[in-house]
Amino acid sequence: MDPLLKLLASHASHSPSEMAGMLGITESEVRSRLQHLESSRQIVGYRAILNEEALDRELVRAVIEVRITPERGGGFDKLAERIAKYSEVRSCHLMSGGFDLLVEVEGTNLREVASFVSEKLATLQGVLSTATHFVLRAYKEQGVLMQRQPEDERLAVAP
Repeated sequence: MDPLLKLLASHASHSPSEMAGMLGITESEVRSRLQHLESSRQIVGYRAILNEEALDRELVRAVIEVRITPERGGGFDKLAERIAKYSEVRSCHLMSGGFDLLVEVEGTNLREVASFVSEKLATLQGVLSTATHFVLRAYKEQGVLMQRQPEDERLAVAP
């Protein structure tokens, strides 16, 4: 993997001058490479990982398994892209196995998420069925542990 992308993937808040120092290249080279990576859509955005529980925000997240019928000439893509455009949808993935799409949604309360599923998602032509699972707590988000372990606490080692 490109060292610049690896650095961004682990911690995207570094400034171009900090990244230049870490990578041993000039700041202008970092800026140029970032611009190329963004324009070629290899980098599509930057986000902070928030610990919603620590922020004490009222947020409800759900994971929805969706079975769909592929469209003639568009397969799964057209319907998946249509679903992904809803503002409630955080992520939408084509899957193998017992369902076709894995859709993650969020709302301010259970009713809002349930309403999205029953009124918007399930009523789309081509959607055969949905199964909704509400997220109760996040322990790890995008590779980052949400609950910090004390420094002296070590993971158990089995013999």
